[in-house]
Amino acid sequence: MRVGHWTRDEPGWLTGVTVVAAPPSGAVAGVDVRGGGPGTRETDVLDPRNLVDRVHAVVLAGGSAFGLAAADGVMDGLLDDGIGWPVGESGQVVPIVPAAILYDLGRGGTWGHRPRAEDGRAAYAAASADAVEQGCVGAGTGAKVGGFKGGIGSASIVLESGATVAALVAVNAVGSAVDPATGIPYAVGLALGDELAHVGRPSAVELEAARARFEAEPAGAGRPGLATTIGVIATDATLTKAQCQKASGVGHDGLARALRPVHTLFDGDTLFTLATGERPAPDPVEQTLLMEAGADCVARAVVHALLAATSVDRSDDGGLALRSWSDAFPSALGR
Repeated sequence: MRVGHWTRDEPGWLTGVTVVAAPPSGAVAGVDVRGGGPGTRETDVLDPRNLVDRVHAVVLAGGSAFGLAAADGVMDGLLDDGIGWPVGESGQVVPIVPAAILYDLGRGGTWGHRPRAEDGRAAYAAASADAVEQGCVGAGTGAKVGGFKGGIGSASIVLESGATVAALVAVNAVGSAVDPATGIPYAVGLALGDELAHVGRPSAVELEAARARFEAEPAGAGRPGLATTIGVIATDATLTKAQCQKASGVGHDGLARALRPVHTLFDGDTLFTLATGERPAPDPVEQTLLMEAGADCVARAVVHALLAATSVDRSDDGGLALRSWSDAFPSALGR
């Protein structure tokens, strides 16, 4: 698997695209859409009843429904590389590229600024197998979560069976990732080892200042706005389309562990699962463990997105001013 970002963070802009590129032979895939306001592309092809059983990339983008155009550029890049579903008898291919979008329109100051086909192509061109860049990049550039800045987060685990499970999530939720009573991210307790040992409890002074800031927002600012959290779960195990669909559904449990409320009418929460098939098919017990691990990876990825996000202020351009969790609660990180 390779991941690439295209980021537009400058006056008037706050949006981006993230591409998860499968191996050239593709990956078996499934999807589960739980939010009440989804924006998706090519999700019907992932129905286990349908023919195509491989996808070649998944696109996560800002820009609301406009951002689905980014998938066109990814398809063009894959086609140039000769990657896609074979059709006809003369070697032609059609790349299969499902996509999901989140709402970030206007957050940079200009409502019409959103990703386009060329931006999706740029994200595909940037895809690499290096450690995934997290925070305010790619599809997470203009994201918000509750009253804080959102972003991209990732997490992974190697199971006892040897299979790897990972999650990449663009966190842009109506709900909050933070317990209002403590200021601590809800899913911190799911950390592996000392993964999040550096995250402590904010001071009482910081908590009170955060509450005062939220209460001082203009009337209506705290009402639910258009949002959506989207992401990809990936594994090197061998899974069928139906099993990938089930893994995506279980993965939403991870969102429920990390965000409150979740799957609202204002969110289009969507999770894909990709299986490369490099390792054997798990038995039913191993499947259960793998899917549950995927859900925990999703929850941990939400926490990493929250911690990696940085504050942004586009109020002078007519956009939003969003403070990061780390800037709001520096004492929780020993700063």
